[in-house]
Amino acid sequence: MPAKSGEGKRPPSGGGRRPRRAYHPPKLVAVDVADAVFAALSDPTRRSLYGTLGERGEATATELARDLPVTRQAVQKHLGTLATAGLVATRRQGREVLYRPTPGPMSEALAWMAEVGAQWDDRLAALEEKLETKRTAH
Repeated sequence: MPAKSGEGKRPPSGGGRRPRRAYHPPKLVAVDVADAVFAALSDPTRRSLYGTLGERGEATATELARDLPVTRQAVQKHLGTLATAGLVATRRQGREVLYRPTPGPMSEALAWMAEVGAQWDDRLAALEEKLETKRTAH
């Protein structure tokens, strides 16, 4: 039986190019709170936003964007990353979304840093003691 017109033929490929897929950056997935905090604050814009929120207490993305050389949409994405890390919380006031800093995750990250700092202090003190013992022995 003869093939019908169009059967068995491949559709035109459009020059062999696949359509572009939109880029979606990976979501922030942290093993623990300190990882999430450090990852979120690794970006200077997010650090600036977090500092501004600390000073103001509460602000909208529009208010925060006025002080930065980025769009309101970019500010909202950065705030979303801070929220994923637990560093900011939101509340609605009419049509506005207000962002405010939350201290819990930052406190946990600072506690981890203090613990690591104390470990290094102990190591350095032990090293200093060994060096002093060697100096007095000679």
